[in-house]
Amino acid sequence: MKKVLSLTVAIALTGCAIQTPQMKDVEPSVTEELQRAAQLDAQEAAAPEQLALKRKIAVGRLSNETNYGRSLLRQNAEDQLGGKVTDMFLQALTNSDSFLVFERPDISLLQKEASLSGQNVDIVGVDTLVIGSLTQFGRATTGERGFLSSSKKQEATATVDIRLVDVKTGRVFESVTGSGSSSTESARTFGFGSAAGYDGSLNDQAIAAAVTAAVDKMTRLFMDKPWTADLLAQEDGMVFISGGESQGVKPSMVFDVETRGREVKSQTTGTTISLPGKKVAEINVVSLFGEDVLNQGAATMVTSGSLEGYKLNELQVKEQK
Repeated sequence: MKKVLSLTVAIALTGCAIQTPQMKDVEPSVTEELQRAAQLDAQEAAAPEQLALKRKIAVGRLSNETNYGRSLLRQNAEDQLGGKVTDMFLQALTNSDSFLVFERPDISLLQKEASLSGQNVDIVGVDTLVIGSLTQFGRATTGERGFLSSSKKQEATATVDIRLVDVKTGRVFESVTGSGSSSTESARTFGFGSAAGYDGSLNDQAIAAAVTAAVDKMTRLFMDKPWTADLLAQEDGMVFISGGESQGVKPSMVFDVETRGREVKSQTTGTTISLPGKKVAEINVVSLFGEDVLNQGAATMVTSGSLEGYKLNELQVKEQK
């Protein structure tokens, strides 16, 4: 009997000795927001610096070609969703800091305001016109329901298709598709938890994500093309070129000067084709001038080669590769 009692006491003491300690929640010293900000700063610092000649661009039409936002009672009403998509696209283009964006949808308002003050609107022509539409939009609600718990997920998806048109020829030279989605989830257990109704903000968030994706693809397409600029004047041994600080030009940068290739008309396609140019000189950026994107430029000096025998409008500045 004593042996049994001793064994029982020993087992009890052993169980107490190996009891697992309770874990305590410890708040991190750095919040998630600060961590994300630090990661973004590190990515920006590591990203290679690129020249970004800002193309002149305008948004002509972005319409709603889906059933979303339409009804039998408002078939002839103004395309309000198309206007919203256009505003989102203009904002995304401007925020990308890669384009010179000019107003087209509300240009009549500018002309009316200018007439009130007796001024003329000096409309600047663009290189590329953006035309497109919201082509897909959908909503889905899924979930699970059990004896003690339930869950619900709402998701909105959108697709924007755009085409880039050369205003000189009317040719569609690129097409871009952007897709985006947005979702929210809720769950309840034993009657406790969040209960979510219809969330209309998901619609705008999905469309905004699709627009942002399309603008990102557009930016990459333009960045793949070589950076070029015009020669403005040649005075006192200096060569002045277009493109300044806002386009990424800095002192000590070196560029090539090439002849503009002769333009010939193709009998097959009926289009004008520019033949390859020839490098004639290298220039080094000495200083920058101008205060606005439209009037900024750079003063350069020829370091090799010569511009003699050429008219300035026969030459162009090109980024070295």
